[in-house]
Amino acid sequence: MPSDCSIRALWILNNLDVVVFSRRFPVVEKRWRAACQSENQSSNGDPVKYNVFSSLPSDSELAASFSERKRREGSVRGFGIRVTQSREGSDSWVDDPITRHIIGLYINKEEDGENNLLWPLALHIKGPYCILILPLVEPRHVKDYARLCKRSDCGNAVMADENLSSLLLDLPSMTGAFMVAHAIAEVVTGDVVEPEVVVSASPSVGGLLDSLTGSIGISGISSRAKPVAAPVASSTPSAASVMGGLASDVPKIGSRILDKDALRSFISSAMPFGTPLDLSYSNILSIKVNGFSSLDMPPQDLKQPAWKPYLYKGKQRLLFTIHETLHAAMYDRDEIPDSLSVSGQINCRAELEGLPDVSFPLTGLSTSKVEALSFHPCAQVPEHNVDKQALMFSPPVGNFVLMRYQATCGLGPPVKGFYQLSMVSEDEGAFLFKLRLMEGYKSPLTMEFCNVTMPFQRRRVLSFDGTPSIGTVSNAEHSVEWKIITSGRGLSGKSIEATFSGTVRFAPWQTQRSTSFRSEGTTDEDSDNEAESTNNMVNVEEFLMEKMSKDLPPVDLEEPFSWNAYNYAKVSFKIVGASFSGMSIDPKSVSIYPAVKAPVELSTQVISGDYILWNTLGKCPSAVTAKV
Repeated sequence: MPSDCSIRALWILNNLDVVVFSRRFPVVEKRWRAACQSENQSSNGDPVKYNVFSSLPSDSELAASFSERKRREGSVRGFGIRVTQSREGSDSWVDDPITRHIIGLYINKEEDGENNLLWPLALHIKGPYCILILPLVEPRHVKDYARLCKRSDCGNAVMADENLSSLLLDLPSMTGAFMVAHAIAEVVTGDVVEPEVVVSASPSVGGLLDSLTGSIGISGISSRAKPVAAPVASSTPSAASVMGGLASDVPKIGSRILDKDALRSFISSAMPFGTPLDLSYSNILSIKVNGFSSLDMPPQDLKQPAWKPYLYKGKQRLLFTIHETLHAAMYDRDEIPDSLSVSGQINCRAELEGLPDVSFPLTGLSTSKVEALSFHPCAQVPEHNVDKQALMFSPPVGNFVLMRYQATCGLGPPVKGFYQLSMVSEDEGAFLFKLRLMEGYKSPLTMEFCNVTMPFQRRRVLSFDGTPSIGTVSNAEHSVEWKIITSGRGLSGKSIEATFSGTVRFAPWQTQRSTSFRSEGTTDEDSDNEAESTNNMVNVEEFLMEKMSKDLPPVDLEEPFSWNAYNYAKVSFKIVGASFSGMSIDPKSVSIYPAVKAPVELSTQVISGDYILWNTLGKCPSAVTAKV
């Protein structure tokens, strides 16, 4: 948690823009009012007369302002860039996409003056709810943002005296505000998911499947009722973790009832008096269920850290999982190089009694060409050189992310080849895949499954013809899926070639157009989001989708990097056995102090992120490398 992070207030709104839960922290608010008084007194000689809004709005006032901003900005998040609909003083007038996530509200707008700006509000959308977190900042920061909202020029120029990026760099409390928003979203929706720690399937690890969170409704985790620790994830990731998705701009309709008692209990324990301490819902619920006893007291000469509220008792074991996601853009063109990048994390589960320290050397830093590193607060990095970095940490209870990193891919693409699609008529396209899987990969690397999906967002698929050289094919309303390797039939120690040619037939375009128009004419009057979308061209995404629904070619789109404007295939896979970045841990080099006999296990898995095969016969977006 960033230092000196305090929260003034938080609000949760439903998809009808009604505040369903709010919490204010008087201790923090008292500090804000004192700062406002001091700031207003010191700015008497300032030629720019502006007094900051020193009080918090009521729930009804905030809901009205939030609804007004959504109408003015076109959607919940807003435009994010200055467009013709932008008005001076609004978030989009600042002309920075971050204003889609950090927003400002004007309270009691009918009052004279400009002292009604409530900023900065961290906006997080989860399910049917919009969560707003207001951290404590200095009044001068609010004044600086108010000036940005009045600036005549637009953009976030690097050499500008004032810009939003430099302002936010001076506000580390915003990081804490988003952490609070995400933690509250997990409590509200019940989507509390622990980091995956994969272990070998054997009778001896049954105790590792005991979990607290399994008893509170997390699917996909086998558990017994004993509420001792966080769960060990299964070795097969969920579909959500494999496919990933773009954040929605509109809250989804949901049936889950907001548990206000659970939310109040979490807030009181996680952030008493508005200061976030431990945002782990699993830890807090464990304390609530288990309580404390004299056996949980640490030795008097040791200080128990906040991330370990109670001590583990039982069979000792130390588990590491290197979990990487491979992103790729495959063009198969001489003029455009393919792009591969790795985002990874090291997940850990330390079932160790007492308060031990764990240390080990992290190897592979030079070969993996790590571009960014971040560590859990429990970690220390006392030694660092070109290829080795010593890491020491006092582990929390349960599963946690010890380290995150960005790196280049040290291996070749696991799926390479080309994808071609050309329209032979208005409603029929001919396609060809020629792929090679796991070329140059040796054991123990194993590809557990591999699927290729052809999405057609603007056309409805009627049927397809063609038989692949390997695997099975099925189609949905707007896609064709080719399952090359299915679960249980992994590929290891060899490479294979997979080809698939055929045709795909779509519903007549004119029929889809008329159906679209008819559906627009019969839109439910209660759907405010859809009505605003039609009347106000709500935001950039919906504006693009509206233009694409009229079958404009990609070159005519205002946003040239919209994926829906181009044709591509998406590859999904999972590979186990080694990392693609070269990051590694030697279990034999892991030391524990005080020394205990605890086996150390390491597992590695790589899943696909956005692994895209662009149509080599069509247009495709690409980044131009800057010439130095």
